[in-house]
Amino acid sequence: MRVDIVTLFPELFETFLATSFVGRAIKGGELAVRLRSPREHGLGKHRSVDDTPYGGGSGMVMRADVLVACMEALDAEAHAAGEPRARRILLTPQGAPFAQPAAARLAVEPAFMLVCGRYEGFDERVRSFVDEEISLGDFVMTGGEVAAMAIVEATVRLVPGVLGNAESIREESHGEGGLLEYPQYTRPAEFRGLAVPDVLAGGNHAEIAKWRAAQSLARTRERRPDLVAPGAPAAIAPAKGKASE
Repeated sequence: MRVDIVTLFPELFETFLATSFVGRAIKGGELAVRLRSPREHGLGKHRSVDDTPYGGGSGMVMRADVLVACMEALDAEAHAAGEPRARRILLTPQGAPFAQPAAARLAVEPAFMLVCGRYEGFDERVRSFVDEEISLGDFVMTGGEVAAMAIVEATVRLVPGVLGNAESIREESHGEGGLLEYPQYTRPAEFRGLAVPDVLAGGNHAEIAKWRAAQSLARTRERRPDLVAPGAPAAIAPAKGKASE
């Protein structure tokens, strides 16, 4: 997989791309990332990438000509190398909310491009040159770089071979079942009066699987009822362990 990132601040990605499984994926060849600043296509001696809005208003707007030139340059380089054109994604609060299905969809793309905004946003005409728009959520940040990192991490971990345990992907929150993940425990068996549920220490894998399924449904009903399909069976009450005397 190749990810192209258009950003005015490529240096923000240096540590992110060298750390954890993202860094390992790059070293292992499962992931390639190209960072490109639109200032390379900026205008004048100051390499300007923005201008005042038509009709007046506060702030500056990123120019369509500069951004499109940057996207097209990345595509041209990919074509010259015999690589596929990237799916162009504009990161904007007006885009479709990013969720796990979108990460799964992007994980099978051979290449996609994340275009990060700054200032007061993009010239509206930029939208005519992208394939889709994505939002990280209903809030506003100064730029799209954090959103780009979140999308890269959520997507790359789904690429086969990047994570060692594929089963963990299926069982975690928002995985194949669409529910929140069941509670997880590790040592010590008791901590300040809070004990690990007895069923998890019993060794009966069928009962453990049943308990985890019930807990996943119960947690989802409590915290994210919007994720539970109408008519789903009622959740089973949480099983509790006994604290040490």
